[in-house]
Amino acid sequence: MSRWLLGPVAAVTEAWSEVRVHRTRVVLSLVGVFLAVFAMTTITAAGNMGRQMMVESTERSSGRAATLQVSASPAGPSTAQSAATAVEALRAAADRHEVAWWGFVSQGSGQVTVRFPTGAQLVSFSSVDPSYDTMHRTLTEQGRFLTASDGEAFSPRLVVNRAFADSMGGFDERTPSTVVLGGDRPVTATVVGVMEVPYSDPSTPAAYVLNSAAQAWGLVDPAMTGPPTLELWVPDADAEALVAALQTEVQASLPGYYVGAYRSDAGDALGTVDAVLAYGVRGVGVFALVLGGIGVLNVGLVTVRQRIREIGVRRSFGATGGRVFFAVLLESVAATFVAGVLAVGLSVLLVSNFPLEAVLPTGTTLEDVPPFPVSAALEGLLAATAVGALAGVVPATMAVRAKVIDAIRY
Repeated sequence: MSRWLLGPVAAVTEAWSEVRVHRTRVVLSLVGVFLAVFAMTTITAAGNMGRQMMVESTERSSGRAATLQVSASPAGPSTAQSAATAVEALRAAADRHEVAWWGFVSQGSGQVTVRFPTGAQLVSFSSVDPSYDTMHRTLTEQGRFLTASDGEAFSPRLVVNRAFADSMGGFDERTPSTVVLGGDRPVTATVVGVMEVPYSDPSTPAAYVLNSAAQAWGLVDPAMTGPPTLELWVPDADAEALVAALQTEVQASLPGYYVGAYRSDAGDALGTVDAVLAYGVRGVGVFALVLGGIGVLNVGLVTVRQRIREIGVRRSFGATGGRVFFAVLLESVAATFVAGVLAVGLSVLLVSNFPLEAVLPTGTTLEDVPPFPVSAALEGLLAATAVGALAGVVPATMAVRAKVIDAIRY
């Protein structure tokens, strides 16, 4: 081993030996540091899971980050021709910018007569494209969501809410469930899934249908509902510039129309939640670490007073002030570092094996469980080491300032 490595290794070894000698006192002083690091890392990991739950919930209603919406409505009365013109202009804009994920959606703007066993009822319909499934992270309670192949089926396919399913006598995935739609020209539709429909009253029947099926089977009158809204899922960094570009381009291609382009997902709100979580957790953690550091400092002072004769003897045999200073300092650092490692290890074990399904509210899911945040583990270890260094400075300074003759006579 080279000379420049020998000194630091010897100092660390000596520091660890002293920690083992005074292990009972050291362990008691490190309880605060251990609990503080454990709380910091665990709360951060739990916060990540809570944020992910919020993200998935908002994505089902507002879309993934970043989801843009562009709508165009004529200044005069809406007709089938004006709706078709708006749709073509919006589709051309999505193709021009080469957006990978986009589609048309009309949330609850259409109404269709549904013949339930208890009687006919006017039900709100939302018409969507197959891309809606991915863009909104749909989660069905039973069955599945609509796919592109459903547009070519011999009957319209529906995804309905629980109130709709209950009104038709329930839903069973093993047998096709059908319901008659329309008044003068009835059509039999097949229900393929049950899920919550955003922006609708859960106690009132509502349903999803593909745009292509709605047009093919005459379920929605464009003159009554107007053109659907274009949704685009784009990179978050491009969202602001793309909103401005779409507003300008679509407005230029549709003179006489009112065009609106905006971001619909909850990106800004989630940023606020992240800031509150970060500052809140770190504030509590710093306070707990300060309390733990005071305990380490007190034990370090007591230990130095008890070892003052030993320190004097070492100085008389040629130990430099720097060697004594770092030996005492490293005792504190080594102890708090070990406490940090144990706290982080316990936190990882707890979070990785925690049964989420036992504590999540009914109906709440977490599809993409975030891994344990490496940054939280590193922050915990760094904080524990820093507290040990700060708490060890005063005892180490006291040891260096002790006079050799006085220390030997102590």
